[in-house]
Amino acid sequence: MKKVIIPFDGAHFSIGAMEFATKLNEAERILLSGVFLPQMDYANLWAFSGGAMAGPVFVPFVEDSDVELIEKNIERFRSICESNDINYRIHKNILETPIPELRNESRFADLLIIGSEAFYENMGTDEPNPYFKDTLRQAECPVVIVPESFTFPESVVLSYDGSASSVYAIKQFAYIFPELTNKSTLLVTVGKDDTIQEFPEESNIQELAARHFTDLTFMRVQLDPGKDFSTWLMYRKSTILVSGSFGRSAFSEFFKKSFISDVISTHRIPVFLAHK
Repeated sequence: MKKVIIPFDGAHFSIGAMEFATKLNEAERILLSGVFLPQMDYANLWAFSGGAMAGPVFVPFVEDSDVELIEKNIERFRSICESNDINYRIHKNILETPIPELRNESRFADLLIIGSEAFYENMGTDEPNPYFKDTLRQAECPVVIVPESFTFPESVVLSYDGSASSVYAIKQFAYIFPELTNKSTLLVTVGKDDTIQEFPEESNIQELAARHFTDLTFMRVQLDPGKDFSTWLMYRKSTILVSGSFGRSAFSEFFKKSFISDVISTHRIPVFLAHK
């Protein structure tokens, strides 16, 4: 049984995140923790726990109306869990202005699910700012970022650039979602031209990935990762993208800063991110 966390802030309730958790529970029972926070900006979610963020810190002011909205969301969460036979816990932090609990809970969880449209409603969608990157860096378990409207994955795209981060994400995905490892899976590496002749550490990644994914295809995609890959990915329906978060290599940095943010901001497919 996996422990899964979904954070909700103020009036925002992510149906997409709940639907993803419900599907997980259908495949294998989970413990779902709903963490209910005061009305605040996700951009400062980790600021209260001593993160590395720079800039102003927003301390939420909890009004009676906020408390009422949070209580309604709690009842909505409870109702969905009970109607879908989901084992659940409710964590309320309505009156606590510093919020170290969510970061701490992620340390003791298998997965954090964030509704991407609620997340971006607070943070803005023009450019992923440093707060967004810091959130991903500081989460202490893998994260699935889920649109409000999506089809549960019937295929998987594993983004691979040879970095330790990309390999780690592939392994974590296989461990956390064994029910998806029999789906049609593409292990993809991307380049602007035909200079990529082979996958980095090709024999090693083949040995590893083939142990976990039963319907696996290797693909070299000749595209500009910064401009074209997210568009290519959007044509792949009912899929989930798996990516290491903020790898060290120059290509990996470019990879994450460009198409990952584009994929998330279009709100079409779930994205799985994991880092050590």
